[in-house]
Amino acid sequence: MKLSQFKFKLPENQVALEPVFRAFDNPDGTVEKVYSRDACRLMVIHRKSQTIDMYKQDADGNELKDADGNPQYLGFRDIVNYFDEGDVFVFNDTRVFPARLYGTKEKTDAKIEVFLLRELNEELRLWDVLVEPARKIRIGNKLFFEEDGPMVAEVIDNTTSRGRTLRFLYDCEHEEFKRELYSLGEAPLPRYIVDKRHATEDDMENFQTIYARHEGAVTAPSTGLHFSRELMKLMEIRGIEFAYVTVHCGLGNFEAIEVEDLTKHKMNSEQMHVDDEACRIVNTAKADGHRVCAVGVSTMRATETAVGTDGFLKAYEGWTNKFIFPPYDFGMANSMVANFYHPESVMLMTTAAFGGYDIVMEAYNRAVEHGYRFGCYGDALLIVDD
Repeated sequence: MKLSQFKFKLPENQVALEPVFRAFDNPDGTVEKVYSRDACRLMVIHRKSQTIDMYKQDADGNELKDADGNPQYLGFRDIVNYFDEGDVFVFNDTRVFPARLYGTKEKTDAKIEVFLLRELNEELRLWDVLVEPARKIRIGNKLFFEEDGPMVAEVIDNTTSRGRTLRFLYDCEHEEFKRELYSLGEAPLPRYIVDKRHATEDDMENFQTIYARHEGAVTAPSTGLHFSRELMKLMEIRGIEFAYVTVHCGLGNFEAIEVEDLTKHKMNSEQMHVDDEACRIVNTAKADGHRVCAVGVSTMRATETAVGTDGFLKAYEGWTNKFIFPPYDFGMANSMVANFYHPESVMLMTTAAFGGYDIVMEAYNRAVEHGYRFGCYGDALLIVDD
């Protein structure tokens, strides 16, 4: 397929800059926000019947109305009504670290954004990073991250046009160094958010799934952000099972595709791990004829990397650069939860490959028409195999 087939007009005011919240006025004049992970809307695609659900229904299939006689939109918690006992949700349990820091360049005091990608050498304090503006940063430059603090880094190599290798000049135990470094960082929100507002302390919690365990991601597996503790408990009560894989999400999901022919696009690699326990849970459910639901594009990429030719999940430790776009034959999951993604994004392409291009793009047209929220803090799309 072609890149231009995934272009659509997304109104700027439909890009969610924060999760759904309720605001309360405090006596001191400040406003307190109470966020709700699962308060977003849900749209459902039935990929075999090529139909779309947007509204709540009663037992007879009639649309439920609100007090004003308008149909009630499906909420994310309604997802439980599409699954049965024994079905499995597969989650990505990577943990986001506060990867975006701001420093100043020696002598000029120019403000420099440093985006941590991964630690290269623990003993030498070497990190692979991106810098902005890159044109100002050369080998040998020093960056200061506190006005009078000890955190200083030296640029020792150029890796890409924006990429640099930094050596942090901080003499202490490694765990203390990491704590100090992370205390200077903030939630690595996507550029489309930080270009509109600054990251807050709330973002470090909101931009982390409640089941995050294994540190290594520089962006959140954002579909998982919708799952609250209350919702997951309700799913457990209904007999739905959970399996966890780890994919350390990188920035490749947000990089612009620069070729019209999608077969020529190369994804950046992401480190991933699928253990024996995840295989046992998923394969048992699949063998028994239950649904296997991949939560998010990163999870779908992992399961498609680790699935065997027999259709069952295999233990895997390594990297994946799998780029899924239509047409594609999926071997593992038969349902999927996704967000509403930006035009021409790799996440939209994977969603369209799973659900079917025509019906997914119809769902996106309806989402724009009905004011659904897009992006990592936006609304959700469920695709089921019926």
